Amino acid sequence: MNHPTVRFSAEPGAVAPEYRSSGAAGADLRAKLDNPLLIAPLERVLVPTGLRIELPEGYEAQVRPRSGLAVEMGIGCLNSPGTIDSDYRGEIKVLLVNFGSKPARIANGDRIAQLVVAPCARADFIAADSLSESERGSGGFGSTGR
Repeated sequence: MNHPTVRFSAEPGAVAPEYRSSGAAGADLRAKLDNPLLIAPLERVLVPTGLRIELPEGYEAQVRPRSGLAVEMGIGCLNSPGTIDSDYRGEIKVLLVNFGSKPARIANGDRIAQLVVAPCARADFIAADSLSESERGSGGFGSTGR
């Protein structure tokens, strides 16, 4: 299987994205902090990673939550999955939220999210006076049942 090559740069002390098993879809992202963060219940925090990436054209990187943080501390990612476009060169930061009932501590080097690299198609949008019929039609949220 061919894998896309993703170039990255890291600030001193930052850790490269890392797949933790041979079948992992997401590479772990780690916090790059000078001091630990304490995230209060329902508080949102933008956590730096110290990483910048260069994706090949036709790919995106998706920032997704880690299940261990969700189960152990009630920590999730907002704007999930967050999309990193192939032409973005800024630092990757992760928007964490504490859904738990107690403050949660994030320290330098903690695994805070996963990065999934995926192909991304671009569409040509064409204005139309009408659209073709479908079985679902215009049914919106919940219209296909439970």
